[in-house]
Amino acid sequence: MSANNVHDTSAEAYNSYIESMRKEQYPMLHETLYLDHAGTTPYSKRLMDRFHTEMMGSLFGNPHSASPSSQRSTQMMEDTRLQLLSFCGADPDVFDVVFTANTTAAIKLVMEAFREQDAGFWYGYHVDSHTSLVGVREAARIHRCFESDTEVDSWIGGQDAANHEAARLFAFPAQSNMTGRRLPLDWCRRLRQEDAPRRTYTLLDAAAYASTTPLDLSNTDTAPDFTVLSLYKIFGFPDLGALIARKDCAPLFRKRRYFGGGTVDMVVCLKEQWHATKSGALHEQLEDGTLPIHNIIALKAAMETQLELFGTLEKVSRHTACLARRMREGLAKLKHGNGKQVASIYGGSALQHDDANTLGPIVAFNLQDNRSNWISNTEVEKLASVKGIHLRTGGVCNPGGIAHALGLSPWEMRENFSAGHRCGNENDIMNGKPTGVIRVSLGATSTMSDVDRFLHFVDQFFVEEHPRPSPSVPGVCQTQGRFHIESLTVYPIKSCAGWQIPNGASWEIRQEGLAWDREWCIVHQGTGKALSQKQHPRMALLRPHLDFEAGALRIMAPGAVESISVPLSKDPRCFAEKDFAQRDASVCGEIVQSQTYTSPVIAEYLTKALGVPCALARFPAASAQSASVRHSKAHLPRSGGMGTDVPSPILLSNESPILTISRSSLNRLNEQIKAKGGKAAHPAVFRANILLAESPLSPPGQEQPWAEDQWRGMRIDKADGAW
Repeated sequence: MSANNVHDTSAEAYNSYIESMRKEQYPMLHETLYLDHAGTTPYSKRLMDRFHTEMMGSLFGNPHSASPSSQRSTQMMEDTRLQLLSFCGADPDVFDVVFTANTTAAIKLVMEAFREQDAGFWYGYHVDSHTSLVGVREAARIHRCFESDTEVDSWIGGQDAANHEAARLFAFPAQSNMTGRRLPLDWCRRLRQEDAPRRTYTLLDAAAYASTTPLDLSNTDTAPDFTVLSLYKIFGFPDLGALIARKDCAPLFRKRRYFGGGTVDMVVCLKEQWHATKSGALHEQLEDGTLPIHNIIALKAAMETQLELFGTLEKVSRHTACLARRMREGLAKLKHGNGKQVASIYGGSALQHDDANTLGPIVAFNLQDNRSNWISNTEVEKLASVKGIHLRTGGVCNPGGIAHALGLSPWEMRENFSAGHRCGNENDIMNGKPTGVIRVSLGATSTMSDVDRFLHFVDQFFVEEHPRPSPSVPGVCQTQGRFHIESLTVYPIKSCAGWQIPNGASWEIRQEGLAWDREWCIVHQGTGKALSQKQHPRMALLRPHLDFEAGALRIMAPGAVESISVPLSKDPRCFAEKDFAQRDASVCGEIVQSQTYTSPVIAEYLTKALGVPCALARFPAASAQSASVRHSKAHLPRSGGMGTDVPSPILLSNESPILTISRSSLNRLNEQIKAKGGKAAHPAVFRANILLAESPLSPPGQEQPWAEDQWRGMRIDKADGAW
């Protein structure tokens, strides 16, 4: 069955078709909730089968040769080029397609052309632009960021007459990759009609927009000069980008300095330095070297398969618009028991209209608890991963959109950077403000049940139906003697299983936390980054054991007959001679000095267990010879405004030296989870060092869940663990 055979055009009928079709065509989505279509969309079984058949049935040679197989490649690529122009409604007499690695590479091609102009170029870009558009400013002689649509409108209506000598380029996204807000495509027409004495060229980033919406370049009076696309965002495969350029813009590229194989007709090297650039089609001048032949051939199969499975992009656009509206309305309705909003959705005035003309199928938001405190996006993403939900958090490569939506001034962003915030790390709430967003994006394969499942996830884990009790006299005294330590656990190797400290054993507490806690990590042999359980779930099955009698850390992998071990002492023979093999490693976005074990046996054992080339590394405490000292986050609010905000040294912990959870709070959480049909969480999933429980002698029904939210400190009695 194909989408073209679905005669009932209702939203419910098309959704039912997608539900049925994707069971066969998208087996990788089984039991998975994929909500990152703005990053890339899944590819279908039919597409991969079609591509496989083509590859097995035909021989494709290098198009720079003249053999029959090479000519077949050339013909197939030119057919695909023409088909892509038709897909975008572009007249091949007016436009040309240049294939690139991705959208960023296409933007860079345009930037390089303008950079080589004699007088440089003026560059304007919208605040909602993707980072790759923002980066063009570094090559411009003069640049300007437009902070609103109104500012762009005013500028178009009355452009200043300065810098007429310089070329002019204005860039903007058709759709924000952060919020899904759609910008006025009419700007391209207005700039052509109301332009200043010198032409202002337009660059449209259609990567997010074209993933679910038809890109119509049929009207040459309104179409931009340059349009950039990410084809994998539309079809899932192949990994290609494209630049669709007006042919009359070709003179801009004549000053391009670099030339590669296939873009020149003649090159002289000896005694003289001269070359002749190809004078044919624009793409012949810009596609350096051998093109990714097989990717381009796959694109032809992708366009044909897309039409068969989903019908026109108009159908996809209507479907995803309906789903996005359902998602936004569902999030907006979620409230805590005290009436406070759970989700803050970003999108500005476009949210008031919420139609396909103003918003695409992307929803950006942050979550708050019932006291209006921001919830960590990192924690949301971790929990989502556990539940099989794929989404995006952080700055989503949209710095202007993030700053505008979150009210972050430039000085605040620079201050956050100085305090350790980096793209992709876990510093997601700083000085009381989030530094990024949660982004869910819908695509052609998304369904109503996907939306409902995600809304249920938010409701299950982040909606608090009852306000947390606040002790009348917060502090240590009120709970003195009520709690005891149920268990102590250390995690010798970051992201691996824990090791429970035996009852009655004395244990050293260092300034970095419990002794032996997260002192080791497993690093990727290529990048030096510490592996995490988030990307490598099998790490949870690696079981470390502290053998003090033998003075060794033993590691057992699942299914292995034998374990491996390393000395607990910092034996220099285990490391390379030079500085104990100290090398830079990345932990939670921070660079630390680690000591990597040189034993090939250890590396092979861990590599086999995890399926990724890796090695064991050690991060010595600050008291040792390492120069690296990491610090905990200092962002937790203090009861009554008391306490210090000085960060403590940590080893390889994500945030704090010691993590403590309460059995009472976990019991209450599990009650809420089970009441909503969920499965109770085991204490081990929180990877806490200390599990506190209330005294068995406490009166029945007198548990104090969430009491720890009001604590300023914790003092443990050495004798019996009570406090």
